[in-house]
Amino acid sequence: MRRRQFITLLGGAAAAWPLAARAQQPERMRRIGVLTAFAEDDPEIRTRLAAFRQGLEKRGWSEGRNVRIDYRFAPASAQAEVLAKELVALQPDVILAHTTPITAALQRESGTIPIVFAVVADPIGSGFIASLARPGGNITGVAQYEASVTGKWLAMLKEIAPSLRRAALMANPKTATFFDYFVRAAKAEAPSLAIDLALSPVEDAAAGVERAIESFARVPNGGLVVLPDISNAVHRDLIIALAARHRIPAVYYQREFVAAGGLMSYGNDLVDAFRQAAFYIDRILRGDKPADLPVQAATKFETVVNLKTARAMGLTVPPGLLVAADEVIE
Repeated sequence: MRRRQFITLLGGAAAAWPLAARAQQPERMRRIGVLTAFAEDDPEIRTRLAAFRQGLEKRGWSEGRNVRIDYRFAPASAQAEVLAKELVALQPDVILAHTTPITAALQRESGTIPIVFAVVADPIGSGFIASLARPGGNITGVAQYEASVTGKWLAMLKEIAPSLRRAALMANPKTATFFDYFVRAAKAEAPSLAIDLALSPVEDAAAGVERAIESFARVPNGGLVVLPDISNAVHRDLIIALAARHRIPAVYYQREFVAAGGLMSYGNDLVDAFRQAAFYIDRILRGDKPADLPVQAATKFETVVNLKTARAMGLTVPPGLLVAADEVIE
């Protein structure tokens, strides 16, 4: 081979080497933090996190290939602060926050790392965002409920128990810092349904739950509105058992209570909320800022009724409520 031809071939091959090397390089690994208020072995959070990962994969993010996910679980409120600090120290590209207390703990730790919340009831009142349309800071996500849903819960109680005269709103103000958000709406709706409101703040775990329900049960014709609250979720089985023991009609904020033996629920699909959160994570990983991503309201709601529980309590489920139900548990 002539010298000139050899140099030309050598130069062409050298130019191609960087291209080939770049093509063989692995994708940039991004880092996502996840902090949830449930225990790691809780079946509900496993289902929701699986939906979250599916949402990411649908948008091109595969765990172990181009994204690493660091999970932290804080079923006890005291753990939230420690784990929030630990997660922020890892400097992830974005963090998924589950529930209001978790979002608040992460907000205290970082004003710069993007945070996407799921299952938060009142993001404006909680101080997470400036407005739904323009969050304005490092936080955005999926809002769980508008306060007006309280009217729906009260109406369902009145429908299944027409003689109902009183309704208690139950939550732990320490974990449901948005308690007044629902109370104000309930006070506006209750008079039109001829319902007197009783507030049942619970602040000391299981013993407080038992005292609150037993105290309320002493006066007849009452019903229970179990508000969105991680404390209520933790004490789900106890609340359901006490409502059954005292024959108190209760309406819950998610279907898992009804599947476990509760009377009825109306609420958004929390698995779908985690899928929606994956959309925000994707946009942030691709360069969008939380301040510019409007908070999205929950879009998928469902009504669930447990006929077996209704019969055990001597209640007849009216046809209108059965027709409206997305799921009827026999």
